[in-house]
Amino acid sequence: MDYNMTRKRYEIAGYKVVMTTYFQRTRRKAEAYRAQTEWSEDEADIIIDYEPEYLENVQKKSKMKLSLEDWEYLYTGEVFHRRVVKKNGCMIHSSAVAVDGYAYLFSADSGTGKSTHTALWKQYLGEKAVILNDDKPIVRRKGELWYVFGTPWSGKTDLQVNDCAKLGGIVFLKRSEKNTIKEISVGEAIPKYLKQTIHQVSKEETMDLILTQMEQILVETPLYEMGCNISEEAASLAYHTIRRV
Repeated sequence: MDYNMTRKRYEIAGYKVVMTTYFQRTRRKAEAYRAQTEWSEDEADIIIDYEPEYLENVQKKSKMKLSLEDWEYLYTGEVFHRRVVKKNGCMIHSSAVAVDGYAYLFSADSGTGKSTHTALWKQYLGEKAVILNDDKPIVRRKGELWYVFGTPWSGKTDLQVNDCAKLGGIVFLKRSEKNTIKEISVGEAIPKYLKQTIHQVSKEETMDLILTQMEQILVETPLYEMGCNISEEAASLAYHTIRRV
């Protein structure tokens, strides 16, 4: 099979990234993150480089019926998120919506309704609300504050932008016929958080970094658990409860 290989420089979540791609999906979604300044590969924080034969082997062994293009998108995202851990950042599986300079993360297992809920924020608040990333935003510290960044890896949707906002809160969602929201403690949030970030790592030092970052983020961030249905009332309740301004 002939492959259309490109190797380009990107600036993603404040990191200088060099990434090799062979397929259009990853390339298209990463285009908004193309580096706007000149720098050499030696300056890169993260390099994502692989041979297409690797994905061919993954595809053959997997029970998932995905194209090589889809496998590349998943693989490059996984590599990026794992490398970020050593660069003082982390991925939280969530839909991140930004309003008035603050980003709020709605996190839950796939299929629970994260994207549906943040779409309701868009419906309720209009252009005031922006989806930074609909599946795998990056959280990293800048100065004394935690910020949420968009990335090209946004799951099944194209809802992601090359922008960032201060982390305003983390909400762990669950389905419910009635809309309810309450603050939770760090201890209550830890198992919920660990389910939604990278937790299968091979090196002890990497896990130590993940746990250290988790502790800092949870201690310094408002935390909530919300039961919600598919209604604009759910977005209104969440917004007026957790908004920072």
